[in-house]
Amino acid sequence: MNLQMNWITLRVRDLESSLAFYHGILGLTVERRFESRGRRIAMLGSPGQPKLELIETGSEAALRPGSGISIGFETESLEGTMERLNGCGVPVSRGPIAPRPDLRFFYVLDPDGFEVQLAHHG
Repeated sequence: MNLQMNWITLRVRDLESSLAFYHGILGLTVERRFESRGRRIAMLGSPGQPKLELIETGSEAALRPGSGISIGFETESLEGTMERLNGCGVPVSRGPIAPRPDLRFFYVLDPDGFEVQLAHHG
C-alpha cells in the first residue's frame, strides 16, 4: 500500500478569522472554497502538496486546543518569520526551540488556539 497525505482538517469556529490567519498572515494559497451539508469549507495549500482543510463549525471547534494536535510549516528564515508574525500581532507562544543543530522552531496559536509550528532546517 502506497499512501500519500491528502489533507489535514481543522474544525474552526469562524472561517473568515481562520482564513485571515492562514491565508492573510501565513500566506497559504486558498485553493477553493465551497459549502457542504450547510458548512463552509476552505482548502488551502500549494498545488501538488497536502492541503489544510478548514471547516466552519460555528460556536465551538470540534477539536479542542491543547489536544496534542499541531500543524507545522517550513520557513526559510525563522527570525524573519517571527518578526513578520509579531508585526501582525501574532505572538510566539513557545520557543524558539533547537532540539538539534540543524533544526529550530517556534509555535504560535491560530484563532481557535491550535498550535502552529514554524520550523527551519539548516
